Amino acid sequence: MAKKITQQDINNAVWKACDTFRGSIDPSVYKDYVLTMLFVKYLSDVHDDKYEAHLEKYNGDKERAERAMKHERFVVPEHSHFNYLYEHRNELNIGELIDIALEDLVEANREKLYSEDGAGIFQNINFNSSVLGDTKDKNTRLKNLLLDFNKESLDLRPSHLEGTDIIGGAYMYLIENFASDAGKKAGEFFTPKEVSTVIAKLTKSKPGSRICDPTCGSASLLIKAGEEVGSDNFSLYGQEANGSTWALAVMNMFLHGFDKATIRWGDTIRNPKLKEGDALMKFDTVVANPPFSLDKWGKSDDKEENKASDSFDPETDRYNRFWRGTPPKSKGDWAFISHMIETTYEGKGKVGVVVPHGVLFRGASEGKIRQKTIEENILEAVIGLPANLFFGTGIPAAILVFNKGKAENTNVLFIDSSQHYESAKNQNKLRESDIQHIVNTYRQFNEGKLQAGVLEEKFSYVATFEEIQENEFNLNIPRYVDTFEEEAEVDIAAVQQEIEKLEDELKTVQAEMGKYIKELGA
Repeated sequence: MAKKITQQDINNAVWKACDTFRGSIDPSVYKDYVLTMLFVKYLSDVHDDKYEAHLEKYNGDKERAERAMKHERFVVPEHSHFNYLYEHRNELNIGELIDIALEDLVEANREKLYSEDGAGIFQNINFNSSVLGDTKDKNTRLKNLLLDFNKESLDLRPSHLEGTDIIGGAYMYLIENFASDAGKKAGEFFTPKEVSTVIAKLTKSKPGSRICDPTCGSASLLIKAGEEVGSDNFSLYGQEANGSTWALAVMNMFLHGFDKATIRWGDTIRNPKLKEGDALMKFDTVVANPPFSLDKWGKSDDKEENKASDSFDPETDRYNRFWRGTPPKSKGDWAFISHMIETTYEGKGKVGVVVPHGVLFRGASEGKIRQKTIEENILEAVIGLPANLFFGTGIPAAILVFNKGKAENTNVLFIDSSQHYESAKNQNKLRESDIQHIVNTYRQFNEGKLQAGVLEEKFSYVATFEEIQENEFNLNIPRYVDTFEEEAEVDIAAVQQEIEKLEDELKTVQAEMGKYIKELGA
């Protein structure tokens, strides 16, 4: 029997397939082509695996096998199959053939591959685009892409793979590597997996939970939060504003086997899509890494646009998400946080959100909203992270944990983890031990085991409501966790002695020099 294909084999093979585009096309663009091809190849290989199994079951009766295939997870029309595209790789209109294949694949699986608004997941990608070069270059690139995906190391039939999670693993591996290549644009679609792990563990959901990410990117954080449950009994929901990234999230769910996940396309603040009837859907857990300090997140200043009857104004938000106050036009952080808090179940919902530090101390309307959430007693923890953890920005961020089930405990946990990391070439990384340190401290606090005051020097502190109130609801971490480093005391007498010794040496050297100059002048 042939050797099973490992995660490493597939990772190497898909990364190699990117060579087709490297150097000539930006990774934030070409990632969509490679990931889409991976998805098509996977559906085609699974189709072949199942078809062979049905043929065997029905003793080679093709008609019965084909009838059985109509009830499989995905229907793959003949000319949407990878092999059809591979056989036509030398055609002059190969880009067009791939686009037709994608269109028909979506049509054959409308239930799965269309959003509720009638958008197909491939509508933002065009294999016949001039982005891929002029006709000759484009055809060469597409042919090479098909050649790469036809290799034995990319045989994605489940019966040939070492484990069931390998395809999802390869997809995540690609997205992560694209993120480190794509620089600034990467933060829009990917949260580093260590940060996702911390948030997933801090908000660990119970079996049966509904979990949501309202700015889900390619859904890596949402998937981590699901995997943290420890059973298959949970449901995943997400929304993403960018059309291409939304498509990546939908594919990501299928490749991880989360076929029932609901991922919607649209702007969460202006147009929340996750609803039950006319009300916003509620969740047990809401996690997110929203865009930092997003400008123009709310009301539009464009006079023309304002003429539209549906133009959004947070002051009159029909879901009343901003009752604590309206965040400033140029900084959307508290708009996302308010949305997240409002969409968790009363009395038990949890929120884990990545924020820039300004959210902790900025005044004006943000200060008022912050004060209200603290007075409501839903803020549970403020965790400072190391700088340079995120793709595309070196600024340090923090994680806020809100818990609607805090009950009697009115204290807030502060953790300063900014010095706990491993520095890597382009980016700092949280180690396993750093993650555990944060999570263990939080869990003890959450279980009511920690008293107010300093827990661990320079790392963690439990503040009372009164202390925070005295600090005028400023949550800046150094106000609570003292990281001041004492400088070593200076021994004045020893320094004086050192100076005198140096002065003596200087005199000797000067005398020597004088002697040499005299000799030279003689």
